[in-house]
Amino acid sequence: MRRIDGFIGGKSVKATSGRDGDVFNPNTGEVQAKVGLATIEDVDAAVQAAAKALPGWAATNPQRRARVMFEFKRLVEANMQQLAELLSSEHGKVVADSKGDIQRGLEVIEFACGIPHALKGEYTEGAGPGIDVYSMRQPLGVVAGITPFNFPGMIPMWMFGVAIAVGNTFVLKPSERDPSVPVRLGELFLEAGAAAGLDVTGVLNVVHGDKVAVDAILHHPDVKAVSFVGSSDIAHYIYQVGAANGKRVQAMGGAKNHGIVLPDADMDQVVKDLAGAAFGSAGERCMALPVVVPVGKKTADELRERMIAEIETMKVGISSDPAAQYGPVVNKAHRDKIANYIQMGKDEGAELVVDGRGFRLQGYENGFFIGPSLFDGVKPGMKTYHEEIFGPVLQIVRANTFEEAVELPSKHQYGNGVAIFTRNGRAAREFASKVNVGMVGINVPIPVPVAYHTFGGWKRSAFGDTNQHGMEGLKFWTKVKTVTARWPEGDVGDSSFVIPTMR
Repeated sequence: MRRIDGFIGGKSVKATSGRDGDVFNPNTGEVQAKVGLATIEDVDAAVQAAAKALPGWAATNPQRRARVMFEFKRLVEANMQQLAELLSSEHGKVVADSKGDIQRGLEVIEFACGIPHALKGEYTEGAGPGIDVYSMRQPLGVVAGITPFNFPGMIPMWMFGVAIAVGNTFVLKPSERDPSVPVRLGELFLEAGAAAGLDVTGVLNVVHGDKVAVDAILHHPDVKAVSFVGSSDIAHYIYQVGAANGKRVQAMGGAKNHGIVLPDADMDQVVKDLAGAAFGSAGERCMALPVVVPVGKKTADELRERMIAEIETMKVGISSDPAAQYGPVVNKAHRDKIANYIQMGKDEGAELVVDGRGFRLQGYENGFFIGPSLFDGVKPGMKTYHEEIFGPVLQIVRANTFEEAVELPSKHQYGNGVAIFTRNGRAAREFASKVNVGMVGINVPIPVPVAYHTFGGWKRSAFGDTNQHGMEGLKFWTKVKTVTARWPEGDVGDSSFVIPTMR
């Protein structure tokens, strides 16, 4: 059986724990590979490889580092089809969606290609008599990223692209559920360095593992910063433990994104947008749209009937089927968790309008498939509304007024993303200003910002005060040094025992 090992110091390295994780083919339900789970010593080996590479890489001028990023981008694009198929084979999302996964990661790599300009500091000439003040951004050192199963291409590149471009070296701990693409990215980065005329051995390292590896990263004294994406409970743990160990931490958690539909919205477009945002990638996205809030009974009744009709046209299939709109979920445990939430919603009193639990795909009966489900009459007090389901389940929560609709996402424990569908510019502007959520879409169902802006939620969707990628990402992965310089002329003056001022 195929084995998936770590990538440390520029070569494949087996874990020494003797423990393995199963990597499934979600389409068939079969175990297709084993991934070795790292020990504390394995993580230390990755950190030491990164530490060894750090002095040379940090001293490499930004323009030469950018050339490596340009070459890495070219190599990933040249291998796009292979990477997407590999990603789909382990995650279950359809190949077109996997290409989107990788492309959104590459957009951050494109931002990182401009790092020489982005790293420029500030300068004040003549801040005082013969005194100039300037600042510079310097890398933190060895840093780490812990990434989830749902975006095994995009989120690693969101993290290591900027972190490496500014001069850090990196240890990546991807999800053990679909670990092959992160390893392949490490190999391609090594090739990119060679093509750019640089030895980048140890700059990007990959270790696989579970909580043992995570805790090893959080407690390692040489790891200076940790970025994390995953569930909120684990994000909170990562933030607390990492900060207690003196690390800079950004930890992105769960979500329950709402879509507000006003009576004047283009309902044809809303239905298409909701179908893709709620059910695409089998709902395994932190920026999925699992809750829709139609304002007014007429809007809600029309939306309900049109969503039922839309769901009837949807095609669920294997990840390599170009006609499929979404594929299986990542494993049986996750499929069962989604099914349990559907039953819970029914037990809580919500109306299960469409039940996807009975879906089976002919010839792939053992695959981890679940059909689209639709609830109506969902109330804010229900557990299934309060918690993240992370599956192809859309919940209708009816609101009588615009103010009530704004209040729902604002009061929810999560505050990752939200969308409003309307033709009314004033209502959209007011909504964007007032809603207590970090990312807002106006007639955009999945408001993930472009790479040169930043990604980050509020409330229990994010722990830490710095967002991912864009200039916020650059700030997270660097530290500022400010220099005050004076070049005196003539005789040395008397000692001064008062705080210096710039009079």
